[in-house]
Amino acid sequence: MPGLGWLDVSDLDFNVLLLLEPLHAVYMAQRQPDAAMGTAIGAHPAVRWYLGQIHPPTQTYLDRCLALANRHPTAEELRRAELAVLDTMQDWLIYILDPAQYDRLDFLGWADDSLLTMADFSDRVVLDVGAGSGRLAFTVAPYARAVYAVEPVANLRCYLWEKRTRLGFDNVFPIDGLITRIPIEDNFADILMAGHVFGDDFEAEYAEMQRVVHPGGLILLHPGTNASSETEAHKFLLSKGFAFAIFEEPGDGLKRKYWLRLDQSSQSKEKSYD
Repeated sequence: MPGLGWLDVSDLDFNVLLLLEPLHAVYMAQRQPDAAMGTAIGAHPAVRWYLGQIHPPTQTYLDRCLALANRHPTAEELRRAELAVLDTMQDWLIYILDPAQYDRLDFLGWADDSLLTMADFSDRVVLDVGAGSGRLAFTVAPYARAVYAVEPVANLRCYLWEKRTRLGFDNVFPIDGLITRIPIEDNFADILMAGHVFGDDFEAEYAEMQRVVHPGGLILLHPGTNASSETEAHKFLLSKGFAFAIFEEPGDGLKRKYWLRLDQSSQSKEKSYD
């Protein structure tokens, strides 16, 4: 996985991996083993132990990496291995080290109207799932009754709280959670929105999004997929009845944004939408 160009890892100590969270280790366990990781963790037993503790299945991945390792690297060889590993984790590391820098990345510079024209957010209860640094949440906060920013990374939640105070939006509430495990009761939200989140487990993610939005409410994915290819995620969303349009993320090309209004039900009070 090549570096994203989001963060300069050249001065980072490899022990920064001790700041990773269980979510990161889950994804790490799904990677193909490589010699650079094996060489690096061979020289950092505390990191190896920690990653195996926060998500035990990761230990199998680490053991397979160790089998490929250079067990007696020179100082230069070890540092090259460390940097190679850190470079593949730029997204995780920027979240836990400098969310403000992530907030300034070019691709987040899309026009607010691209999201705001997808729905009437006035006085709505909104869930922003995978909130990150709050690009979606704080765009709709001036209009919504309440925005619950669901974000699994602790440092990003801290950043969201700081940003809430700085911008004066006391209707934004950062909470822990995943797109497959949203800590909200059934039929809670008028609108659920998410960006760059959907696509790891189609059925489970879709079921959970449906669960927390009341009948007649909206699910918005901004963005949902790259517009350059007919991905399996795109096909799945179309099969569920989502409509889509194209917009451009600055510096990152054309993206698809999706929306779906859930069917009304006689069991829930209907809400009108303009």
